[in-house]
Amino acid sequence: MSQILLFNKPFAVLSQFTSEPPHRVLAEYINHKGFYPAGRLDKDSEGLLILTDDGKLQQKISNPKYGKFKSYLVQVEGQLTEQALEALRRGIDLKDGPTKPAKAQRIDKPQIWDRDPPIRERKHIPTSWLELSISEGRNRQVRRMTAATGFPTLRLIRTKIDQWDLGGLQPGEATLLEA
Repeated sequence: MSQILLFNKPFAVLSQFTSEPPHRVLAEYINHKGFYPAGRLDKDSEGLLILTDDGKLQQKISNPKYGKFKSYLVQVEGQLTEQALEALRRGIDLKDGPTKPAKAQRIDKPQIWDRDPPIRERKHIPTSWLELSISEGRNRQVRRMTAATGFPTLRLIRTKIDQWDLGGLQPGEATLLEA
């Protein structure tokens, strides 16, 4: 029987088990043998990373052709506009082609852990939050989408991949499930 590991990847940790110092890697947190990430999460992003011991399941979770939705909490610089949300919902033209339409909604600041180190704050520039769901997985896609609407991403936390979600996992914590 296949197993999956839901892991809350902390900020500044690479989505791999080995690297040259000073980079932090998954091996500092996960000691289960034979598990590999199903997809990636940038070093400067936080949240749900799924690992599995089943190569076919790994492919089904991570390959964009399966259209699995991934949901994120996104803190952006500036006061998010309805026009920007509509653009995200229609799809954004990026250098590598148009994105599929996203599910996007403005939200109040979520009750989440503090980031270490904290995001850069600018005294006279407000920030706002949105929940964004996409079915693709291009390199730094969410960051590029929000930047294209004029609202650069300051903090990015993946909360859900398909039916799996972060639940109450704190940064660095993991839970093992039967797949």
